[in-house]
Amino acid sequence: MASLAQHVAGLASPPLSGASRRRPAAPRRPSALVCGTYALTKDERERERMRQLFDEASERCRTAPMEGVAFSPEDLDSAVESTDIDTDIGSLIKGTVFMTTSNGAYVDIQSKSTAFLPLDEACLLDINHIEEAGIRAGLVEEFMIIDENPGDETLILSLQAIQQDLAWERCRQLQAEDVVVTGKVIGGNKGGVVALVEGLKGFVPFSQVSSKSTAEELLDKELPLKFVEVDEEQGRLVLSNRKAMADSQAQLGIGSVVLGTVESLKPYGAFIDIGGINGLLHVSQISHDRVADISTVLQPGDTLKVMILSHDRERGRVSLSTKKLEPTPGDMIRNPKLVFEKADEMAQIFRQRIAQAEAMARADMLRFQPESGLTLSSEGILGPLSSDTPSQESGEAQSTDE
Repeated sequence: MASLAQHVAGLASPPLSGASRRRPAAPRRPSALVCGTYALTKDERERERMRQLFDEASERCRTAPMEGVAFSPEDLDSAVESTDIDTDIGSLIKGTVFMTTSNGAYVDIQSKSTAFLPLDEACLLDINHIEEAGIRAGLVEEFMIIDENPGDETLILSLQAIQQDLAWERCRQLQAEDVVVTGKVIGGNKGGVVALVEGLKGFVPFSQVSSKSTAEELLDKELPLKFVEVDEEQGRLVLSNRKAMADSQAQLGIGSVVLGTVESLKPYGAFIDIGGINGLLHVSQISHDRVADISTVLQPGDTLKVMILSHDRERGRVSLSTKKLEPTPGDMIRNPKLVFEKADEMAQIFRQRIAQAEAMARADMLRFQPESGLTLSSEGILGPLSSDTPSQESGEAQSTDE
């Protein structure tokens, strides 16, 4: 063996001529190899640990899925069934909105069934986005179950159905109280207009509209209304503008001052809206001075104070005047602001004159009825006959004695 090793050593090549001048090799950096493996960084060690945990959990799920579980799958199904809620059609259920889409919202109802609120069931009004009805993630609300999708057993919910029930109940209450409500006209046909009241669509026949306006003219306007018929079963909600106007007109007294808005101008006068009632301010009642062109004094949309001159309730006509409110003849043309400032004061004077005229008329009727016990004062006010005031009989007796 030794001779073989020596023979092999003798075969070694001689060193190169330049080997003696080669620089010594630079010391190598210590390798990251420790015992034949790389040393892992902190992040790598954490990933490796998580991988091992995952592998172990995966293996347990494959070989012993129920290890460490206190109940069986049958127990879980039984627990779900015992806590399940009533999902019959028409039932009310409380839920929490957890996601909204362009078509509606998904609702958590604490059940194994999925629940969805469609856009057209979110409220009574027509909306384009679910958020317009105040539906947002996190909203807790009571819903009504109205249907079930047979494909995936998703429950269809509704807020509109609940709101409708409340709205019909409210309308029945308002009808019983005979109160006046406000409705916005949203449509119409040859027979009348459709108005929105308490979120419900009601019909107002043209025979129950106080003005002669068309459906197009009334569109988007708000009308005072009263309930004529409230029938939830038949879905009939009939309203009347005439009845509501009759109540409002009953409060209009001759000589009272009201605030109005000029609606339109005609050659013979201006139509004034006084709280839903159309009154005519005749050109002759605008000012004591002659008004050649109404548009020089009034314009549509102007707000002004007017006095009630007359009121024909049967025909629904109201005559108005600003002429009676002028402190000085012609003020309505020259200084309308002064007229409106002095309106209440001038109306009070007008009412006093009317009262005196009526009292004098009644006194004339009582002149030949001394048994009434009334007399007319120097101010034109009727009052009880005093002992100091000679009666007609005593006056006649005195003249006879003379």
